[in-house]
Amino acid sequence: MVDPYSQYRQTQVLAATPERLVLMLYEGAIRFLGEAKVAIAENNLAKAHEKLVRAQDIFTELQVSLNMDYEISKPLASLYDYFKRRLIEANVKKDVSIIDEILELVRPLKDAWAEVCCRKAASQ
Repeated sequence: MVDPYSQYRQTQVLAATPERLVLMLYEGAIRFLGEAKVAIAENNLAKAHEKLVRAQDIFTELQVSLNMDYEISKPLASLYDYFKRRLIEANVKKDVSIIDEILELVRPLKDAWAEVCCRKAASQ
């Protein structure tokens, strides 16, 4: 049986602009990091591991999709690498404070991309 939520999500991804895809990745990372925090609080270490790995995968995807022809790409690549290294540490230690640190850095990036998406939509 096909999961309607998965089907809806797939349709969203296929119809999304590149800018919207980046925003969706940031939103996913934030969601997985929040879920990892809850799992750690509940002492569900397997679930925490799964959610932290999914967040790492998102930062890998963001990193490999960068167009290095743009000046902003190099610092973003370094930032994504930093996120991944810190999330590995958070995963090993099950340290919520590291997750909070990453969330504080990711939320403004997500907000900036949301603004880009809004401006692009308004100009079309």
